[in-house]
Amino acid sequence: MQILTLEQAANLIHDGDTILIGGSGGGHAVPEALIKAVADRFHATGAPRGVTTLHPVGIGDMDTQGVGRLAHPGLLRRIITGALVNTPAVQKMAQEDAVEAYTLPQGALSQLMREMAAGRPGLISHVGLHTFVDPRHGGGRQSRSATEELVELVELAGREWLFYKPIHVDVAFLRGTTADEDGNVSMEREAVFGEMLPMAQATRRAGGIVIAQVQRLAQRHTLKPKDVKIPGMLVDVVVVVPNQRQSYVTEFSPSFAGELRVPLDEIPALPFDPRKIIARRAALELFPGAICNLGAGVSTGIANVAAEEGFLDQIVLTNEQGLIGGAPASGVDAGAAMNYDVIVDQPYQFDFYDGGGLDLAFLSFAEVDAEGSVNVSRFGDRIIGIGGFQNIAQNAKTVIFSGTFTAGGLDIAWEDGRTVIRREGRFPKFVAELEQVSYNGAYAAELGQNVLFVTERAVFARRPEGLTLVEIAPGIDLDRDILAHMGFRPLISPDLRTMDARLFSPDRMNYAADLLAKPRLNVPRRLRDADLL
Repeated sequence: MQILTLEQAANLIHDGDTILIGGSGGGHAVPEALIKAVADRFHATGAPRGVTTLHPVGIGDMDTQGVGRLAHPGLLRRIITGALVNTPAVQKMAQEDAVEAYTLPQGALSQLMREMAAGRPGLISHVGLHTFVDPRHGGGRQSRSATEELVELVELAGREWLFYKPIHVDVAFLRGTTADEDGNVSMEREAVFGEMLPMAQATRRAGGIVIAQVQRLAQRHTLKPKDVKIPGMLVDVVVVVPNQRQSYVTEFSPSFAGELRVPLDEIPALPFDPRKIIARRAALELFPGAICNLGAGVSTGIANVAAEEGFLDQIVLTNEQGLIGGAPASGVDAGAAMNYDVIVDQPYQFDFYDGGGLDLAFLSFAEVDAEGSVNVSRFGDRIIGIGGFQNIAQNAKTVIFSGTFTAGGLDIAWEDGRTVIRREGRFPKFVAELEQVSYNGAYAAELGQNVLFVTERAVFARRPEGLTLVEIAPGIDLDRDILAHMGFRPLISPDLRTMDARLFSPDRMNYAADLLAKPRLNVPRRLRDADLL
């Protein structure tokens, strides 16, 4: 193992290299200084050129940091990732076809690291079938120049599967907190673990080099063996960055690091606005002990609602990055969590999700069609990507998609519990045709999945006969405020209900008692039959 400067490490990158980058989203365990060093070298010398970046999670702060630093013609040739939403500069390159852009399921890419490490042929998964990731519908491509088939359709044991091919790696950029003199790396101050170990293994198997960015050095034999996440035998280079931040917006949170649990009043209550109304209504689907995932966007507010209402410890909130329990963070810090009980490596979390372990998944939507199919990945002039959405949405027992009914300038308020639309959004979300299929409603119906669509003024259920309006907010006119802004006519339930009045008051809902009165729905049958509960 060698200790090098950032400049020396950046000089190890050759033209045409594929760089595997660890970390998550808004800077969690992201080797930001190494990424910046490569960009600085390119600006100074014009090298390296034609680089490919591979990272399961989109990496960036929605502005200039992350892989967006590499978004320069000549430097970045190809990007393979879960999402581009974090990197506006790379999105722009993809729109202009200045980069070969692929967005594949975050879970599939995460699990693929283990297949590559073991030298197996690739990853076989059902995740992504009948969506834009399926090679019959685009193969995850987000730019015209992305012509290589990274995903194949195969048949095995009488079923269709997607085969995610391995990707050759030349260099891995990983990050931890502490490295000892032998290159063993621990991650005690990081908010997520990711898949650092299989990334290092996959890179070494391919004959590449592993470069670890850390905050500090320790004497050999002083790290606790159980704390080491990347063995020194896999690490070629260590770069020390003493001012390493925990994330792009957080210098250091001991709660994100799992060092302590903060009082619940440090988890802020949401302002009384459409996002809070939507998060509250979605939270009504919870039951005691429910194992849930909160997706990015409006659904992260469910954690805030649970903390405010006092039932956070009665449910199990998780995120795909591997955190279990507590309250997942939101905004740029999404991917971290406060007061969590367990943290596991990301591939294991996706194994659990893919196997149907989630009782409830709370996810966002950008477009919905009459089949109950959903687009979150590409719309208008935005190339978002898919992140962990497909692993979660396709496999949870029940999915609650949440979002405002329209977008773009929506101004809505509640006066004396009644909904007042001051200005309608310019862009309908319930449309005749999706720009891109991220979730296939017909396929979900075949699998028997329960699906709800929650907005601030209406709730829809996907039933065998079609998308059905089942609830409407007080003060809303069915024709004027709902049907007039849809690209199709939904079915109307004969039992159309008014949404719970408590949703539309700035006061607490006092929902904890209601939740605790519900049955626990995920008790194993053998325990139910034994009458032990």
